[in-house]
Parts: sequence; C-alpha cells; structure tokens
Amino acid sequence: MRPDGRFAPSPTGDLHVGNLRTALLAWLFARSQGARFLMRVEDLDAGRVRPGLEARQLADLRAIGIDWDGPVVRQSERQELYAGALARLDAGGLLYRCWCTRAEIREAASAAHGPLPEGAYPGTCRELTTAQAAEREAYGRPPAWRVRADAAAVTFTDRVCGPFTGVVDDFVVRRNDGAYAYNLAVVVDDGAQEVGEVVRGADLLDSTPRQLWLGERLGLAAPAYAHVPLMLGPDGARLAKRHGAVTLAERAALGQSPAEVRRELLAPFGLGDCVTMEELVNAFDPARIR
Repeated sequence: MRPDGRFAPSPTGDLHVGNLRTALLAWLFARSQGARFLMRVEDLDAGRVRPGLEARQLADLRAIGIDWDGPVVRQSERQELYAGALARLDAGGLLYRCWCTRAEIREAASAAHGPLPEGAYPGTCRELTTAQAAEREAYGRPPAWRVRADAAAVTFTDRVCGPFTGVVDDFVVRRNDGAYAYNLAVVVDDGAQEVGEVVRGADLLDSTPRQLWLGERLGLAAPAYAHVPLMLGPDGARLAKRHGAVTLAERAALGQSPAEVRRELLAPFGLGDCVTMEELVNAFDPARIR
C-alpha cells in the first residue's frame, strides 16, 4: 500500500494546538513520502456534534498550512458501508448481542481474571442461552453488538513507539442506540480510502490491536501506524482547555499568527525555522518524532 495518510477530527469542539500538531505531523508523514493526504470528519456521534464546528476545524487546518486531496469525507454519509461490514461479521459468526449496562461491565471486568487487560469486557453475554437472551430482551433495552475476539493477541511495530502487543477483548461494533462504533467505522473507512499509514496521537495506541484484528476479519489490508506524542500542559497533564490559550483563535487574540503557532508546534522536532510548507516537507525527519 502507498503511505497515504489522513486526519479525522470529530466536530464536537474546537481543535486545540495539540490536535493541530498531530494533524501537521500526519500531513508531513504523508507529504514527505509523496503520498496523498485525506480529510475525514468523524461525525457519527450525533448527540455530541455541534453545528458550525466542522467548518471552524477545517478553517483552522487550512490556516496552519494543511491541504488535502479530494473532497472531505463524512462518516455520517457512509452508513451503508458500516452496515455491510457488520453484516459480513455477523455472517461469519463473529458477533453477539450484549445487554450489559456500564455498571455491570465495570463490576464484571473488575472481577475477571485471565489474559484480558484491566477493564476489558469479559464476555458476560457471550454464551447466553436462548432463554437467557429472551429474558434480557423482555426488559426492552436494546442490545449492543460485540465481536467474538477470543482474547486474541495482536502484535505490530509502530513507527514511533516500536513493537507493541495487545490482547483484543469483545469490543462493541454497534452501540445499543444503533450508532456504529468508532472501532468499526475507522477500520472500514481506512480500508475504503486505501489509507496506508495512520498517524495519530499516542493515546490511541491501545486501540490499534482491536482495529488490526477487525480489519483482518473484514479482509482489509493493514495500514502502518505511527502514534505521535501528545502535547502536554505546564502541569505535565495532557493539554486541555484549562491550560489557557489552546485554540488558534485564542492564540490569535494574543497576537500570534497561524504561521507562528505552526513554527512553535514543530520546533521540538527541529522544524521551528521552516517558513513554508515546502521547507517543512524537505526538512522533515520521522526519526525525530519521539
């Protein structure tokens, strides 16, 4: 696969400078290899999407110099793709219904033992009898759909973090409100768009084994991964609104231009003196991303 990259923001809040740095790095990984760069809006969670935020996010990305190939893709317009993937998984016997509440999952996960990571779903609804399933249906609460992962261990080598192994639990692919889950949608989208290298924040490293496992079951080629460091606030915690001027608009109010913000964000990687995007591409060294 070509190392085509992408950035996929969720329009639930303004992008902060940490998001913008990740977007810049994803763009640089792709462009420095002569690859395409795609923009996808992850707007499946309709309850959290706020009007106008997509336009503001895309404007901020353009302002710091990021461009992309082709039209913006929106997950809300791709429901048929996710439905088809879910049907294939179901036909292969890889799905089951789950009626567990969050409290029940926390309680069961805390008592579970075995190869699964702490807090993983332990398979409470995995082997329900017909009578047990009917009893849960009688409560009227719609079920979520989970995969049968059999605690599979998945190992991959991340371009930034190195070798990583994770055990895959029976994660949700369709929520009980009918919405398709992130792990299903992102795998289907990356496969459909032929994304060859996923560059994203290190906070998503743990979810990668799930996505590789799912992609293999759907017959999709596995992309490469590069999980880049998150920006931290002065207190050492992950950057958040409480840390002050963290959006491009807030920086502008302090007199900082988008180009100045960009140079500040990329300075830790030896790119602070680059003025143009072409200079950035020519100077970019993935080995400096640590």
